[in-house]
Amino acid sequence: MHLERLTLILEVVGQKGHATVAEICAQSDLPKPTAYRLVQDLVSSGLLKTSARGQFAIGTRLKRITRSDHSDPALLEVIAPVLATGAREHGAAFFLSRLRGNWVEIIHVATPETGVSYLHPGVGKRPMHACSCAKAIAAVSPELLSHGELNGQLKRYTEHTITSGKDLAKELDFIRAKGYAECVEELERGISSVATTLGKTGVGSTLSIGATASVRVFTPPMRGKIGQALIEMSHELSSALGWDGADANMKSA
Repeated sequence: MHLERLTLILEVVGQKGHATVAEICAQSDLPKPTAYRLVQDLVSSGLLKTSARGQFAIGTRLKRITRSDHSDPALLEVIAPVLATGAREHGAAFFLSRLRGNWVEIIHVATPETGVSYLHPGVGKRPMHACSCAKAIAAVSPELLSHGELNGQLKRYTEHTITSGKDLAKELDFIRAKGYAECVEELERGISSVATTLGKTGVGSTLSIGATASVRVFTPPMRGKIGQALIEMSHELSSALGWDGADANMKSA
C-alpha cells in the first residue's frame, strides 16, 4: 500500500510536470496529511524536487534512473573511443568514473596500445576526498561532502591525503577555479591522476573522465597539460551526448 501511494504521487507529478499537494490529493484521493508526508519523503530521497513555491516536479535522481540512454553501456559507446584516443596520444591510462549513491566508481579504463609502460588504476570505488575522479565530482556537487556522517571519516591513505574538512573545502574551491582535479600521492605513493567532470549539472556532473600515471611521468606541467586536454574532451563528449555545453562544462582555466 505504501509503495502504491508513492508510485501514484510520482505518476501524478510526472503527468502534470508540476503539481501542488492539493493537486496531488485531487488526483489521487489521498488525505492531505498523508500526501504531504509522502511528498516530503520523495523530496528527501531525490525522487521529487521543489520546482516553485508549493509545487513539486520529478527529481534528478529519478531522472537518472529512468533515462536508459544514460546507462553505462550507452554512455560507453560514446565515451570509450574518446578515452582510447587520449590513452594512445598521451601514453597513459584514461578512465571513466561515475557517482553511485554516495560513492564514485571507476567503470572503464582505456590503456595505451603503443607499447609504453603505464599504470592501470583498476576499477571500483574511490574515496570522495582522495582521488581526482571523486574530487572532480564533489567539486560540482559539494553537498556530497556536507553530510554530518562524513565527519571523522576522511581516512588517511598517505601523508599527502587531505583529512581536514576545511582543507578539503579549499581544495574543492581550487578545483572549481581550474576546471579539473589533481591527486598527487593522496591515495597511493608514487601515483598521480587528473580528472574533470562532463558537466556542472545534470548527468554530466555525476561523470568524470581522467588519466593516471606515476608522479615521475605526471609532473606539474604535464598534469596541467592533461587537465586542459581533459577539459577539451569533456566539451567534445558533452556535445556528442547532446548536453548543453554552455551549462554542462566546468570553467576552463
